Amino acid sequence: MAQRDQERRAEEMEEQRSHRLAALTQYVQKRKAEETEEQRNHRLSTMGQYARGRRLNVTEEQNCLQIQTFYAARTFIYPVVEEHKCGAMDNICLNCGGLYFGAERMPEELTPIAAII
Repeated sequence: MAQRDQERRAEEMEEQRSHRLAALTQYVQKRKAEETEEQRNHRLSTMGQYARGRRLNVTEEQNCLQIQTFYAARTFIYPVVEEHKCGAMDNICLNCGGLYFGAERMPEELTPIAAII
């Protein structure tokens, strides 16, 4: 059914499209004019909840994508790190996320704790 409607809309002329949209707009306006205050409030509340949920979904998807990208990059880079005379390069810098040797020490003025204070 939906596919047939989609095919029909793809074939319709500009005049037919504008007529269909005008009729739909008129129908929606008539329906909104006839609704009670309670129905209007319910409709607006539902629309707000839907929009809020959609924004949350986008934010969650972005967070998941960033986390997946981070771990994918880390798993790609991490196995390439070979054993060195300083040990394994397995410490992660809290400032930039880079890897460094456990034997390396940052100067006190560059440590994350000193940077926060």
